[in-house]
Amino acid sequence: MLDALAPIFAIVFTFGIPGILIFWYLYIKHKERTKLMDMGLTPQEARDYFREQDKKPKNPLGSLKWGILFTMIGIGLFIGILLDEAGFKDELTGVMVLVFGGLGFIIYYFVAASKLKKDQQLTAGNQTNQ
Repeated sequence: MLDALAPIFAIVFTFGIPGILIFWYLYIKHKERTKLMDMGLTPQEARDYFREQDKKPKNPLGSLKWGILFTMIGIGLFIGILLDEAGFKDELTGVMVLVFGGLGFIIYYFVAASKLKKDQQLTAGNQTNQ
C-alpha cells in the first residue's frame, strides 16, 4: 500500500509545493501593488517604485569573493582526498572543505577591507584637492 503512494507523494512534493510557492509570491506581489494603487499611486508610479526597489547595488568584489571561495574549497577537497589516501578518516575530506571554505571567506574579508579602505583614502584625497 505504501509503495503505491510513494510516486503520488513524489509528484505532489516535486510539482505541488513549488507551484504553491510561486502562486503565493505572485499573489502577495499583486496585493502589494493593489494596496499602493489604493493609496493613490498611479500604475506608472507603482511600477517606478518597484523598479527602484528591485535595483540592488552590485558588489564590485563579488567575483573575487566567489573565486577565492571556490579556490579554497577546491584546495580543501584536494587536501581531504590526500589525507584519505594517506589512511586518515574519510570524514576529514568534509572537514577540510569547510575549513578551507571558511578561510576563503576570511581572506576575502581582508582583501575587500583593504580595497575599500584604499578607495576611501583615494576619495578623501580627491575631495581635499578640489
